[in-house]
This record gives sequence, C-alpha cells and structure tokens, in this order.
Amino acid sequence: MLLNYQQTLNYLFEKLPMFQNVGKLALTKDLTNTIKLLDFVGNPHLNTRWIHIGGTNGKGSTSSMVAAALTANGYKTGLYTSPHLIDFRERIRIDGEMITEQFVIDFTNKIAPAIDEISPSFFEITVAMAFEYFKVCEIDIGVIEVGLGGRLDSTNVITPILSAITSIGLDHTDILGNTIEEIALEKAGIIKENNNYLIGDMPTNASTVIRNFGESVRANFIQNKPTPILWETSASLKGSYQKSNINLAYNILLSVNSLNVPLNNNSSLEGISNVNKFTGLRGRWEIINNHPLTICDTGHNYDGVQFIVEQLKTYNCKKMHIVWGMVKDKDVTAILELLPKNATYYVCKPSVIRGQDSTIMTTLLTNQGFSAFDCETAANAFKMASSSCETDGLIFVGGSTFVVADFLNSI
Repeated sequence: MLLNYQQTLNYLFEKLPMFQNVGKLALTKDLTNTIKLLDFVGNPHLNTRWIHIGGTNGKGSTSSMVAAALTANGYKTGLYTSPHLIDFRERIRIDGEMITEQFVIDFTNKIAPAIDEISPSFFEITVAMAFEYFKVCEIDIGVIEVGLGGRLDSTNVITPILSAITSIGLDHTDILGNTIEEIALEKAGIIKENNNYLIGDMPTNASTVIRNFGESVRANFIQNKPTPILWETSASLKGSYQKSNINLAYNILLSVNSLNVPLNNNSSLEGISNVNKFTGLRGRWEIINNHPLTICDTGHNYDGVQFIVEQLKTYNCKKMHIVWGMVKDKDVTAILELLPKNATYYVCKPSVIRGQDSTIMTTLLTNQGFSAFDCETAANAFKMASSSCETDGLIFVGGSTFVVADFLNSI
C-alpha cells in the first residue's frame, strides 16, 4: 500500500520502464497492455469526445493551444501531454489544473494487482491514469497528445472526433523507420475509419502517405484554411516555428465547431492568447530573463533545432551563450552542424539514463571547432553561462527536453 505522493512516484519511476530513461526498451510492440489496464479500471476512455494530436514536432504546442481555446470557451477540458518538465502531474490536466496528488496515489494503489500481472511501462500506466481521471472528473472533451509514433502508441485506443498530425521529420528512426514515408505511415495510424483528420506543414511525400492511408480507412480529410492575422499576432507562443502550429490549431478549432462543439471565436482567441495560463505549458521559446535575455526551448531533433537556430539568428546580441546537452539516440553529428559557431557552449548531461555524457559531447563540439566547456550538469552550465554573459548578451538553454527540465528545476 502506497501511503504518500513521493512514495508513489518512486514506485512508478523505479518499478516501471520509462522511455525517457531507457529508450525503446520501454516500448511494447502492441496495445495489449494498455487495453488490459483500461479494461481493469472499466474502460474510462469510452464515450468521451477526444481530439487526438500526433506528429514529429509541434504536437505538444498544438495540443495545448487547442485545449486552451476549449477551456476559454467554457468546456471542461482534459489535456494529456508528455513528457513532464518539473512535476509528473503536468502530464494530466483539466483546465490547466494538474491531477491531484491523492488521485495519483489512489489510482496507483488500485491498479497495483494489474501492474504485477501485466508488467506495463510507465507510459502505459500514465495513459490509463489520465483516462480514469478525466472520466471521474466528467470532462466535456479531452485533448490527447500522442507519445511516440501513433499506430502503436498507448494513446491510440481512443476513437476521437478528430485526429491531427502536425509534422513529419526524421526522429526516433530506430523505432519508427528510417525514411519520411515509413515515419509518416506510423503517425497516420491515429486516423480512424470514417473519421475526420487534418495535417500540418510537412514534406509532400509525407502528406501523400498520410492522405493515402486516410483514403484506405475512408476517413474525411479536412483542408486547412489560412490563419487570420489576428490569431498569429495574438498567440502567446512566440517562437517563429509556432506559425504552422497556430494554423493547425486554428483549423482544428474550426473543425470541431462543426462537430457539435460550438465555439465562440473571441473566446478561442482568448485561449490562444493565454496558452500558458490555461494549460501550464512551459519550455516553448520561454523567456526566463530579459537582462541578459535568457530563453529555453525543448526542440531536440534535427527539424526542431533547425527552427531554433533560425530563430536565434533574429536576435541582435553582443555574444551568445548556449547551455547544451542531448540524448544518445539523436543524430548528434547532423544536429551539431546546424549550431552557430560564434557562440560559446556550456555542456551538460541530461539527467536521464539516455543522456549523452557531457565529456563526450564537449569533445564532439570542440572537434568541430566550437568553443565548449564541460559543465556536467544543467545547473552548473547555466551558472557558468550567467557569469560569462554580459547584460546585452543572450543565453539559450536547450538540445533536449530533459536539459530544459533540469534547468527549470534548478532555477
């Protein structure tokens, strides 16, 4: 019997395999475990209106924008995202409020017999927990972010009123496939028969695969309309890469408005303008300080880092200082080629098992002509960057979601 929240977290983190720690070893080959867990607690995912959002990049931001708009319209809105940055409970929210500690304790105790019998992953447990919490709290509608891929992701047990795929890029190639087409097909697996779906900006070969899959299951493809300028200028998520996400969120909301979820445009705009307030989203081009300008962002694959570098180029600063760390299963060589050579790098190891050793990362950087210091931890790296940065300089923290998490936990 688990008696308190910290004891429960220790149980979940230590007993169950976590993708963020061990990578693909934490994944299961099908949805069997999730189905068994949900059956054990009475299938709480049934008979609820869901919006399902996947993609390589942008799915968390898009999910949060959609959820914020729904909340601003007065709907009791569940939001499931992953991973968390500071508190495990960030993954499961209703109208921006995190799941209660007591529910986490009670639910984990309740399904302990199933855990012993099924041996599920950490992610499978959290998905079941989210659906149970949303059911008990009687939400009006839920926005569910895909964890990894789509076809075999634990969230793919729902029948949503609408599915959306934000983007397709080469990430998690050891799991999803080595080509854009293979990855697109995995992501397309969230599209359900006779259902509605949208897609964001992506290569033509990816959109073709997804559209062909949609036709094969007789799903209804919805063409995106241009985003009103007011939506783009009012959106609270300011990274330049958010433009595509804002467009997709706008079109998702247009679509659900015609699917018996009436929305007021002004209320939706209020939600888009206050995403952090309505959902608690963090780590997306988040400005921490202005003097010196300090920014963190969770972009961590080739496409994500490319967007980050382009955004950094728009800042006119005397000197750029970058706190940097990555996990081992990324295309490190290709990503490092994107980074600005005129910056100083303060290298750390993300505090997960998959984290690349800071000494190895520092060597990789220096061998390519970068000025880099091995700082071991994100806290040390930021401290050194801050002591070296003048007030008219810029500090950027990123390279991995877990570096951003370590940084936010340290300040």
